[in-house]
Amino acid sequence: MNHAQALSGDAGFVKRIASSRFSGFVHSIFDKTINIQCSENGELFTIACTQLDNGPNTLVVDRKRFQNSGIDVNDPVFVSDGTLFVGEPFTISCQDVISWECVLPAYPSDQGSLLANVAVMKDYLAAHGKTGGMKKVLQPANVFEAEVSRLLVSRSSQLVKDLAARRWSKAHVQAIGLVGLGPGLTPSGDDFLTGLFSVYHMPNIPRCLPHSFFAEIVLASAQRTNEISFMMLKKAAIGHVRESIVLLLQSIISGTTEEVVLSLGHVLNIGSSSGTDMVLGLLSGLELQIEAGGNVCLSKS
Repeated sequence: MNHAQALSGDAGFVKRIASSRFSGFVHSIFDKTINIQCSENGELFTIACTQLDNGPNTLVVDRKRFQNSGIDVNDPVFVSDGTLFVGEPFTISCQDVISWECVLPAYPSDQGSLLANVAVMKDYLAAHGKTGGMKKVLQPANVFEAEVSRLLVSRSSQLVKDLAARRWSKAHVQAIGLVGLGPGLTPSGDDFLTGLFSVYHMPNIPRCLPHSFFAEIVLASAQRTNEISFMMLKKAAIGHVRESIVLLLQSIISGTTEEVVLSLGHVLNIGSSSGTDMVLGLLSGLELQIEAGGNVCLSKS
């Protein structure tokens, strides 16, 4: 039997395991992750290898990959005495796991460091951001790729304009138009929205969104993207994002140039273009807040 040790994990996931209230089945298996569908609430939970960071519904274990683990899709998953059983051959000990919670940093009252670090981020993205998603490919491989790229740019640009003008219904349409659009397991449009949503859930932001905006996006997204990406969007819509995004936001707000570049590099390494797509959404959100100025939310009505 294969055995692993849980190193850290989402606090809610860890609590479920500790109370033996978690059961489900294997949804999908990749080299670095195993996704489990929970029987109680239908949500996806992820077992991640050591190369990945903490995130919503995620448990990081002491494995470099999950090849040859003997696990199959639809294998049952259950908990017994603090141990997570994934199918017949794989167990994960969770007794000494460190709980992690997503806590986004507060938007600063003094924007000095933020402005300087946003400029650093933009320059670094221009030089090192990966094309193929939100960052336009200069020479598309075919007509389809060119059209997807055009739609990603036009819809995200219009979304930002509508948010700036507080045209909520039009912004909603543009956001929905991004869901499921683009390449990747988590499509580029979903990654962009995840980065954007992370900023809008920071405490003390100058420019807010109506309370219903996020819920409406989630409701309309369920059938527009795959289950893995939908879960990412669903969590981002309540301000729950992976640790590398939290650390990037922290460094942008109060870090040095070196800290910004280091944090940015970690996020840009996510997926093929996913990290770049998330950062572009995050950047758009921050620029909207900077334009609003101050530290008082304009409206949540």
